[in-house]
Formats: sequence, structure tokens, C-alpha cells
Amino acid sequence: MTIQQNISLKNYNTFGISVNAKRFVAVTSVYELQQLLKVEKDLFLLSGGSNMLLTKNIEKLVVHLDIKGISIDREDANFAYLTVNAGEDWHEFVLYCISQNYGGIENLSLIPGNVGTCPIQNIGAYGVEVKDTITKVEGLDIETEQLMSFSNEACNFGYRNSIFKNSHKGKIILTSVGFKLTKKDHKLNTTYGAIETELTSKNIQKPSLKDVSDAVIAIRKSKLPDPKEIGNSGSFFKNPVISETQFLELQKEFPKIPSYKISDTEIKVPAGWLIEQSGFKGKRFGDAGVHEKQALVLVNYGNASGEEIYQLAQKIQKTVFNKFGISLEIEVNIIQ
Repeated sequence: MTIQQNISLKNYNTFGISVNAKRFVAVTSVYELQQLLKVEKDLFLLSGGSNMLLTKNIEKLVVHLDIKGISIDREDANFAYLTVNAGEDWHEFVLYCISQNYGGIENLSLIPGNVGTCPIQNIGAYGVEVKDTITKVEGLDIETEQLMSFSNEACNFGYRNSIFKNSHKGKIILTSVGFKLTKKDHKLNTTYGAIETELTSKNIQKPSLKDVSDAVIAIRKSKLPDPKEIGNSGSFFKNPVISETQFLELQKEFPKIPSYKISDTEIKVPAGWLIEQSGFKGKRFGDAGVHEKQALVLVNYGNASGEEIYQLAQKIQKTVFNKFGISLEIEVNIIQ
């Protein structure tokens, strides 16, 4: 465990923002992290760098969580119980589960980032949220340096939300996540988005876990840019949830507005549609822009600064609110 000086973080964030860490260290075990916390607690934690926008150099000690490992705690006829360390790549973990015929997270294929960050915002896609498979989350209490375990219920999961984004933000360093995955009688979710269309196009009538994963991967690749080619952080904004009353009023003015019913009184509206209707899809402002195929994704075409991308996000928020009366909430963590 060696602390390095003045390290570029360009390759450590999926936006590809070129900022520097005054000091940088990679930790590969919980023990190393505990030893580090004994001498320094004011840290900047960096995992897969997939859900953040860096707008300035980092003065704090940057800690790259590189704790790896997947263990099968126990199995029975129906389920496998796994503990996965925080530094494991999320998509690689999904592919591992599919190879073992473990079901439950196949719809979450190709989501960028590491396992350790998946509970923080309760990642979700195509009708599935990671909270539905999580049994526990473990992490180090920064003050006491003690390992703590949180049950699924204790995480207080919500839509792209958890206690780790709220009351426990900056207090706990997540080190591993426990999962309960099916071994048979998998409950495949193929009704959301274009999954069924993709399966039908391949003449697949009885899909396997891999078939669903492959369909999701194909859809995501057709709509979303690869961070290795164009800097981005996936969905930049949350899909807003509004009252049914507000939706019905909007529907009068915008008859084609898409929606998903959440409850008897709440409607989810796709943020990408709102942004596209506001004229931003495919627009470029210097090297900061909105992706040409998916308006929900802001991109760095090469040398955009984090501040330039953030200013674009604010411009989008203002325009959408003026046009629709809907406030878009940023999903990405803005580091200022």
C-alpha cells in the first residue's frame, strides 16, 4: 500500500475527466483499509468511477477500492448465497452468475461500475432493481474502523436510493455485498423495454438467463455509448415521478408523452423523452454534449471539463422545467 503523488484520475472515471489527485492510494483488502483509517479519515473514495462527475482536482487522499473476490457462502436446491467484494466489476460479476446459472441480475447486464457501488444508488434497469437480490451490505465505519453489516431492510432501498446516499453518506465505506440468487425456476423479466422484441427478432421463445442478458446487452449497446469510446456515466438524470393530476394536465398539451404507472396516484415520465422534446438530443456544446441516440446520457467527446458538463446539465434542467414544469434530479454524484 503505497501513497502516490499527483496522479491523473482520467482513467479512473468513466467520463474521462482529466483532474488530478494530490495523493492517491489503492487498497486491496479490508485490513489495509482499516490500517489506513487509523491514520487518516478524511478520504475521497473511488471505486469504478462510473457514477460521478469530477469538476476539480481532489485535495483529499484518493482511495481506490480494489478489493476483489467472489465467495459462495452456501447453497440449497433453490438458491445460491454469495458474498462479492466491492472491487469486482459489476458486469463481469453478472456474466459469472449467468455462467453458473444463478438468476436474478441478468437484466442488469452491462451497467458500468463496481459491485461496491451498486447498493448505494440501488442500480436498476429493464424492470429489475439490485435490491431484489441483495441480502446484506458490509462496510467499515470510518470513525470506529469496525466492520458493520446491514440487512436488506436496514439499507432502506428506494428508487436509485439507499441510506448510503443519505444518513450514512460519508460515514461507511462499503466493502462487500451479499446476494441471494436463484438456481432454478428463474423468474425472468422480459416485459420491460425492448427485451421481448429483441428475443422475438432472434426467434427465442423460451429464453435462458444468457438469452435475456444478451438481449439487454444488445439493446444497451444500440442506445448507449461505451465509456471506453466516449466518456459518459450512463443515465445522468433520474426518471421523474409526478402526480397523476400533473400528468393528466401535461397530457392535454403533450398527447404523446410516455408514462409508466407507479401507483394509483403517481406516474413515472422518461427523462430522456423530456430532454429530447426540449431540443437537446444529439446537441454538442464544445466537447460536452447529449448523446445522439439517448438523450438521458451526457457525454464527453474528448476534452470537456467536468464543470462544462455540469453547466450543460443545469441548462437542461432549466429548459425542461420551463417547458414541462418538471424538475429533473441528477442521478450522477457531482464532485465540486
